[in-house]
Amino acid sequence: MNMKRTPFILLIVTLLALSGCVSKKQKENTLTFSGAFALYPLNIKWTEEYKKTHADVRFNISGGGAGKGMADALASTVDMGMFSREIAQAEKDKGVWWIGLCKDAVIPTISKDNPYLDELKSRGITQDEFRKIFIEGSIKSWNEILPTAGDEAITVYTRSDACGAAGTWAKYIGGTQEDLNGVGIHGDPALAQAVTKDKFGIGFNNTIYIYDVKTNKKRPGMEIIPLDQNENGKIDPEESFYNTFENVLAAISNGDFPSPPARELYFVSKGKPTKKATLDYLKWTLTEGQKFVKEAGYVPITQDRIDSYLKKLQQ
Repeated sequence: MNMKRTPFILLIVTLLALSGCVSKKQKENTLTFSGAFALYPLNIKWTEEYKKTHADVRFNISGGGAGKGMADALASTVDMGMFSREIAQAEKDKGVWWIGLCKDAVIPTISKDNPYLDELKSRGITQDEFRKIFIEGSIKSWNEILPTAGDEAITVYTRSDACGAAGTWAKYIGGTQEDLNGVGIHGDPALAQAVTKDKFGIGFNNTIYIYDVKTNKKRPGMEIIPLDQNENGKIDPEESFYNTFENVLAAISNGDFPSPPARELYFVSKGKPTKKATLDYLKWTLTEGQKFVKEAGYVPITQDRIDSYLKKLQQ
């Protein structure tokens, strides 16, 4: 071998070895997430705060719906899936592991331009009537809800992607996402936009896409239809808490808003994670990270629930 070339070759070998070590370290410190739009804003907030004290950790986060989050988690193509409905037995049978993080809710939405808005907010809609609109299709026009309304058709919007919001809303009215009728829209933001632009439309959204956490008010163009829970044909004071985000979150927390469509939000994976960076982050979300839950527009879970999930992390 040419002796002059030897140092150069050794340098290349050394650089390649160092590059491999760096790449391995970066992989170990890069956490990937996909899934529920409901959890996406909170996870973004968490990662921003986490990186302030863990500058070496990187995050790749994408939406796509709870169905994608579960599928990616079970296929081990992400470190954690973001999930926003009750975990099914079939998913448990496939080896899913999970921790709960916080709560939010799915709320029926309409446009602020709906000509019958005031009457709807005063009267509300019952669980059975929502079922007849979204699943049975036996209520098709607004005058079948409000006798004084015109005969304009109700345009029903739903989600086209497999998602926790649709599954949770469907469970509330006695079905599954596959039972929901309507124009399929991909993603929470797009569904909110579709409803706001259609004055005769009706849909459903996660709370964070209805309300602005900074203003504490509904987003421009958005309105809600209150749930007439006692089915007496009017919204009583104890059912009237939709005016501000703060009031809605309090109603979810104290149980005035039913579950479903209130629900817990989860991180899921195929078996318990083994990567240290993942476990460290999960522990942080259940401890220091909990102080950002309310700030981000979600409802904290109880300390007993947090303790049970921390115990899962230690097992």
